[in-house]
Amino acid sequence: MTEKIKRELKELGIGKKIRELRQKKGLTIHQLSEKTGLSKGLISQIENEQVSPPISTLLKISNALMVELSYFFEEGGPEKKITVVRKNERIVSGRRGIKGNINIGYTYEMLAPKKAHKHMEPFIVTFEPKERDEVIMFNHEGEEFHFVLEGRVEMITDIQEPIVLEEGDSLYFDSSIHHGFRGLDGKPAKTLVVVFHK
Repeated sequence: MTEKIKRELKELGIGKKIRELRQKKGLTIHQLSEKTGLSKGLISQIENEQVSPPISTLLKISNALMVELSYFFEEGGPEKKITVVRKNERIVSGRRGIKGNINIGYTYEMLAPKKAHKHMEPFIVTFEPKERDEVIMFNHEGEEFHFVLEGRVEMITDIQEPIVLEEGDSLYFDSSIHHGFRGLDGKPAKTLVVVFHK
């Protein structure tokens, strides 16, 4: 993990917030692991801010702790009816992966981290080019919408043949299915993603 990403993670304090909330709810790491299906080691790494968790992992943790995903990015203060996030205020994830040295294959920029109590989470996600067998699959509760902004992206699932999306194409699916994405043509692909979590 680069020093820049370490600094960003510490500034966000996501791991610290997860640990504090878990302890406040009287849960051990083992119990949180059982609720989320994530390994104890991964939860420990996230809490100690050694790993930048992917969206699907944060969604599982937020569901298990019964808070919205935005809880981990809120700055505090009174809730606003309207929030604006300037381009330079976007929160960008690191590329560090699930097991410390695995690259999960994408980075994401949160587009509405300041808004609390929302039902949708909008992101810009950049998918790296990879071989199909290197794509890491995820699943989480809810629904997902993708609109391709740049490049070509392939969606891989465990229920049908891969789907190729071109610039301008969109996709809507039940995110409880195992799914993964990769950029095609040896180039990164960028999509606007909206996740709806129930």
